[in-house]
Amino acid sequence: MKKLIPVVALVLIVAVIVVIRKGGPAAEVEPVVWYGMMPHPYITEVQGGVAAAEAKTGTKMLKVVGQEWTQDNENANIKALSTKGHKCFSVFPGDPAGANGLFAQLVRNGQHVVAYGAEPNLPTPASFTVATDIHQAATDACEELVKLMGGKGNILNVLETVTDVNTKVRDDAIIAVAAKYPDVNIVQTISDMSQVSVAKEKIQSALAARGEEIDGIITTGYNPTIAAAAVLTEWHAGKSHKRIRYIGIDTGPTVMEAIRNGSIDATVSQNPFGHGYISCTLLSKMAAGWTPKNKYQFINAGHVIVNKANIDTYAGEIKAITDAIIADIEAKYLKSPE
Repeated sequence: MKKLIPVVALVLIVAVIVVIRKGGPAAEVEPVVWYGMMPHPYITEVQGGVAAAEAKTGTKMLKVVGQEWTQDNENANIKALSTKGHKCFSVFPGDPAGANGLFAQLVRNGQHVVAYGAEPNLPTPASFTVATDIHQAATDACEELVKLMGGKGNILNVLETVTDVNTKVRDDAIIAVAAKYPDVNIVQTISDMSQVSVAKEKIQSALAARGEEIDGIITTGYNPTIAAAAVLTEWHAGKSHKRIRYIGIDTGPTVMEAIRNGSIDATVSQNPFGHGYISCTLLSKMAAGWTPKNKYQFINAGHVIVNKANIDTYAGEIKAITDAIIADIEAKYLKSPE
């Protein structure tokens, strides 16, 4: 989440779509609502999974995108939607504590909630969270970077926005991995970059100041990853610059091309399609009367480290994870209606 891009042209006013019969009550209210916090590449990919779940299950799903990546904006929009007769909500928890207040209100209304993309604080009123294991993904990424560095050297730790619930989890994982290796040091941490342009400027400034000290860079947000791929493509084109090992997150075209041509080493592919597809498939079942087997379950949607060796096959690995979860969704996670 890993990533915020203010795209003015895409900012959407929340709209609730309800079909009304003339002279009668609401004729068709979508049983499932999926809510994306604001226009962003991650949200777009998740919405693709929601659309696929709608097509597969035949359950109507209202897709709503908010205006800000804040819990307050999410609360206002979802509270308005909660009065319209929808049964189920798929929601990214904007704040790990604050989201639980919203989820509790929905549950009190008799509505089902599945969190996606990040886990709220536990215990939570949500029935499920469908997400990447953020701590494990960042751990695996940093371990891969240390291996690329030969087990020693200085790391530039590039975080994204401080308002993303996942940022601290990722930072904690990177710090923990670096602490395991006596010859590995986090030489600098930079953060708070919600635009690619800002991320490029900050990464370039760090390289200008400490380029000869930095042996590896890790980015754990979408915007810094796009920026780092571009910056390092230029950096490594210069014959006078030493090779800086690098791993990012997500699979934008700039990133994948940089891996293909050898400008960067690797990235972590999350499963945003699965975040939408799995969460809304669960809610489709719950809208039809299925109930969770347990009070709460975390469903790890998986991740794969992508490098030059598997760049043409990693998508199949991610799809296989999603397919396996869906195949077990009734037997493992839900109880059939009485």
